[in-house]
Amino acid sequence: MSTQVRLQALSAFLKAQRAKISPEEVGLPAGTRRRTPGLRREEVAHLAGVSTTWYTWLEQGRDIQVSASVLDNVASALKLTADERKYLFSLAFEAGKGSSLPVRETAQISPSLQKIIRDLRSCPVIISDPRCHIVGWNEAASHIFLNFDEIPPEERNLIWLLFTRREFQRLAVNWEQFASDYLSMFRSYYGQYVDDGWYDLFLEEMKQQHPDFNRLWEQSKVSSAPDVLLEFRHAKAGKMMFQLTSLQVQGDDDLRCSVYTPAQHTNTEAKLMKLMSRGL
Repeated sequence: MSTQVRLQALSAFLKAQRAKISPEEVGLPAGTRRRTPGLRREEVAHLAGVSTTWYTWLEQGRDIQVSASVLDNVASALKLTADERKYLFSLAFEAGKGSSLPVRETAQISPSLQKIIRDLRSCPVIISDPRCHIVGWNEAASHIFLNFDEIPPEERNLIWLLFTRREFQRLAVNWEQFASDYLSMFRSYYGQYVDDGWYDLFLEEMKQQHPDFNRLWEQSKVSSAPDVLLEFRHAKAGKMMFQLTSLQVQGDDDLRCSVYTPAQHTNTEAKLMKLMSRGL
């Protein structure tokens, strides 16, 4: 990520976070004549204990001196979560100050991990790398989502599939929330791997080709491991409920194991096993 792109991303993030907070949430009077939602710049500066000029320059994406302690005050003023705070710090400081190495082009799944996901027959599992490329899956995932074997390797990207394949768009009852959850995870990676120029190229391509992506990307949060309940409308099995849990796979490739566990007190698991037994 170049300095200019990094600072532009920082600017957009600060503006978006400021717009989400009402004055009442931080103990300030609502006032009148607010032309835009959320806090004013001077209010954030006051809460963070910095000058309005300094904060304005920071939000404008100027290349200014930033200390960790002051940035921590800004994060507190904006009520950022732990993941959002990490994202802020990764954008505010230049690459090389603790940023991770670029993602490796090819990720390897160990035989033991292959066996684990294969044995999880009643839980769809997808293994992805920090670019959200799908590098592994089990049989259950092929029945619920897509037959990934039929998709060219260069197209096996979760974000790309969400916006290009109708199977994904029809599957989730609330597709926008489904996509936003994945974008929040992708944004977490985007901030972590500041040395990997692939992200900027991919984002630019997605924004140009998919208007919905640009809108949802600007609204997305930051979450390294979203844990959510998903409602699917499967074409052959009907209503299915899954709890998504993301696990980090220890190793050099920084892989993510996304496990879709059938929700308790539903017939989702029975429906899934029926699909698999019939080969549907």
